[in-house]
Amino acid sequence: MMSKQLPAFDEAIINKYNRSGPRYTSYPTALEFSPISDGLEAKILQNREARAPLSLYFHIPFCRHLCYYCACNKIITKKNSDSGDYLQYLIAEIKHKRRLLPVPEGSSKPLVKQLHLGGGTPTFLRDEEMVQLWEFLQTQFEFLPEDKGDYSIEIDPRELSGETLKVLRNLGFNRVSLGVQDLDETVQIAVNRVHSAELIENVLNEARDLGFHSINIDLIYGLPHQTPATLDKTVRRIIEMSPDRLSVFNYAHLPERFKAQRQIKEADLPDPAAKLTMLGNTINTLTEAAYQYIGIDHFAKPDDELAVAQREGKLHRNFQGYTIMGDCDLLGFGVSSISQIANANTRYILQNDTDLSVYQASIDAAQSNSAAMPAVKVIKTSIKDRLREYVIMNLLCHDYIDFKDVNQKFGIDAITYFINEIQQLGAMQEDKLIDMDAAGIRVLPKGRLLGRNVAMVFDEYLEKKHKNRFSKVI
Repeated sequence: MMSKQLPAFDEAIINKYNRSGPRYTSYPTALEFSPISDGLEAKILQNREARAPLSLYFHIPFCRHLCYYCACNKIITKKNSDSGDYLQYLIAEIKHKRRLLPVPEGSSKPLVKQLHLGGGTPTFLRDEEMVQLWEFLQTQFEFLPEDKGDYSIEIDPRELSGETLKVLRNLGFNRVSLGVQDLDETVQIAVNRVHSAELIENVLNEARDLGFHSINIDLIYGLPHQTPATLDKTVRRIIEMSPDRLSVFNYAHLPERFKAQRQIKEADLPDPAAKLTMLGNTINTLTEAAYQYIGIDHFAKPDDELAVAQREGKLHRNFQGYTIMGDCDLLGFGVSSISQIANANTRYILQNDTDLSVYQASIDAAQSNSAAMPAVKVIKTSIKDRLREYVIMNLLCHDYIDFKDVNQKFGIDAITYFINEIQQLGAMQEDKLIDMDAAGIRVLPKGRLLGRNVAMVFDEYLEKKHKNRFSKVI
């Protein structure tokens, strides 16, 4: 079992290395998508390894309120009928893809180990619609029992009926993520997401009483009118609620890309020095409260599955973020959803259209043409991509890469193959972000917050094409 070192907060080092970079929920990143050829998605699904378990992702794009900071694919509407119409398209897509999937020998359905509903606001679906979706999925897939599978949903605490959590738990959901962002009323008004701390605590306590295995809370630092003092008050109040996991995201203000962010006045945003102080205070407060730093912006209690998986070297990363189910193919459904499917020696990353009307038209076309599929973009990874992905993901999940392990898995001499990258890492070694020798590369406490910077050295695409397409690392 691996012990995890606490991240060390060094303001001078962070300022030196704080540049734009990917979050590496995939490698290559989504910027490498290209248009997909007709028939390719069907072939990919038909030829996937039948014995490989599945992780299912469903994108529910609807929200009743516009949060000004949001950069997600969402549709603001108060029409309940929108969810019913959308659910029918989801069911049609599930049926269409399911017909193409091979089934493991001795079984009648593909095995699912993980499921996640994201958005948008997944609980925009009414309780009875959630039941309809879940019961339909049971007819199409074989699910692990809920004490062994990972079945999660993102929740806006403001958008719950009195029975929603109970319905979700009875269906088999065992993990929830609550969007909070901040508890300060001035900040909440500035981003158009107002709720009380009591509401959050009541929802969290109800989820705990119902027996959800893990409860996550999302926070954001760098929002308008936030100060180190106000955010520290929020973090300490959240710790009192004792969630199992926390995600503490850096707000990236990109109004030229995300229209909703134009409602936020730049003058109201904290300056870079204040943001750094917020981050440093949050890290110190959470680690003092015994939360384990997982990586990038995630923390978990030591007994949470995510923390255990990291200590045991079993943590993975995909489009859902950090995950314990790295052996699964990811199969996405809904507008903008992404799939990652292994096919013999090749891995494909596919994405549905991000426009709802185009997505719906593709599903309509599939009703009359069995060859029609919803994915519009694809990345076909090469052996070289998978080698670099392996290095990047190990650095981000485990803070270490073992050269001997890489040599055995890919039939190379890692030191010779990555000699240019090793030379580039020299400055980081001098600054004590990493320790590097003939055995491998280890990220040190001072470098844990800058793991993405270490990973970026191994990204072949970054400097060539995409240097300025990402938000800052910190």
